[in-house]
Amino acid sequence: MGNAPAGPSSDDVVKAAAQRLTDDCLARQGLTPPRPGQPTPSSVEQRRVSEVLFGSGEAELSLRLPTGYVVRAHTDGCLAAAQQRLYGDQRRWFRTSVIVNNLQPEAEQTHRSLAEVRSRHRAEIAEWQRLRAHALAEATSLLTAKGNP
Repeated sequence: MGNAPAGPSSDDVVKAAAQRLTDDCLARQGLTPPRPGQPTPSSVEQRRVSEVLFGSGEAELSLRLPTGYVVRAHTDGCLAAAQQRLYGDQRRWFRTSVIVNNLQPEAEQTHRSLAEVRSRHRAEIAEWQRLRAHALAEATSLLTAKGNP
């Protein structure tokens, strides 16, 4: 007996749901989601898609990392709406995901071991895991409700 084929990873499920949400959002604005292999739209159209997808104006979210680098994001736009829907709290997701995704650079900058930096960020790592679990449940629900596997 062989093993059953592995299903998509949790990352793939969340990515697929985010793609569905952002595509639907762009379509509601009368825009075509960008895809590799499509003809290149005009620069005006590219700018409009970018603003609708990523937000426009000054970024409302900002976090300075121990490395000195500042990460910013918008709370408007299709991507922000998808994150709010999937994670339940876009601001919290932004903060925790930026911190968790930058643990190695923090360790290098502060001359600490990765284990020590992880220990210092236990609360953020736990919150990241909770938000990811929420996103996976939302994504699974969204994708199965639309009749997709």
